[in-house]
Amino acid sequence: MTSNKNILRVTYPIFLTLLAQNIINVTNTAFLGRVGEVELGASAIGGVFYFAIYMIGFGFSQGAQILIGRRNGERKYKLIGPIFNNSLIFNFLISAVIVGLCIKGVPHIMKLLVSSEHVYKASIDYLDWRIYGFFFSFVSVIFRGLYVGITQTRILTTSAILMAITNIIFDYTLIFGHFGFPAMGITGAGISSVIAEAVTLLYLVWHTLYRTDMKKYGLFEIKKVDMKTIMNILNLSIFIMFQYFISISTWFMFFIFIERMGELPLAISNIGRSTYILLMIPGSALSTTVSTLVSNLIGAGRKEEVIPFIKRIIVIALVIVVPLILLTLALPQFIARIYTDDAVMIAASIPVLRVISVAILFCAIGSIIFNGVSGTGNTRTAFFIEFVTLFFYLSYVYYTTQIHPSHIAVVWMSEFVYWLLIGGLGYLYLMKGNWRKREI
Repeated sequence: MTSNKNILRVTYPIFLTLLAQNIINVTNTAFLGRVGEVELGASAIGGVFYFAIYMIGFGFSQGAQILIGRRNGERKYKLIGPIFNNSLIFNFLISAVIVGLCIKGVPHIMKLLVSSEHVYKASIDYLDWRIYGFFFSFVSVIFRGLYVGITQTRILTTSAILMAITNIIFDYTLIFGHFGFPAMGITGAGISSVIAEAVTLLYLVWHTLYRTDMKKYGLFEIKKVDMKTIMNILNLSIFIMFQYFISISTWFMFFIFIERMGELPLAISNIGRSTYILLMIPGSALSTTVSTLVSNLIGAGRKEEVIPFIKRIIVIALVIVVPLILLTLALPQFIARIYTDDAVMIAASIPVLRVISVAILFCAIGSIIFNGVSGTGNTRTAFFIEFVTLFFYLSYVYYTTQIHPSHIAVVWMSEFVYWLLIGGLGYLYLMKGNWRKREI
């Protein structure tokens, strides 16, 4: 189960999925960087706002994934179906409620938080369409949770490629106005992302219907909504949902505070955000593998292997991440040119790129350790660790942007605060906590 070959088999498709999702982010940022500074900055605020809400659905899917992984480890395959089926229903209903609330509430929220009228208008132009992606993304993450939980992640490779290609085509078509379409700018970026998510969901449904052993797992055998199953998933995932939502909401506030420093720092930070998320992919893929395989190990009664397994994953992460760090440190100007042709923006973004290239080392280690905590099933402890960490993180950001305004690169050093704390507290729990006695 935890051989290097199996780790690679599980991680590689997850890596490609994350890569595809972030190609959406990179292409949106790179294309909008050619539209204008305001659009580039507004896409950061709009994108992180969308991502914060998305994390509610993703958090629920993580609870389902942990349970599916546990049942898979126990070889109780027929019990996987009720988890998957009821998760689909729950996440779809939640997405409908969220879209309704966003239609009414987003303009008011943005008006309250964004100081620049130009950035406000551009962010609304983006979110007016982007919010409809919740219908598709909330359902898609349940399929992702299923395939990661049963360690059959190859489908994620194809869906990742499909999402990336679809988004690039429609970004090019709608942002700039090609093939007879009008140039829609940031609005086109919002529409293209929704289309990419819809196409990906259709593929996941098709694959599950025609290429997966539905009888073995009891998939789509929905006779009625099982509130007991939903509550069991919620009991495990509610703290993950809060944890992820608060985490990304805090990052949203990070960009709101930076927006108050000016449109240029905001645009630079979006270049930093896009690059940072891209560099995070290897660590994020491995940390997702840690979560599901730790759950499988515990389900198989092999709790003594958990700590050595996490340590081995950290070593693998370092082997992958260190060359990326060196490459980013050596070529910051080249990376900045991917996103913009503006010489001022390129020069101003280099210090930020240098900071995040080093932060990615702490990110890889911290995220692996923290996902090890989530994989044990003790999501309350994970939430507590996240909450404490975010308090200090946001305090640092507020101080460096509002109380004692600093260089934008100094603000980005908040990532060191975040990952050192979350990794350190996670390590203490894994070494000293009572997770070995917990049953789910």
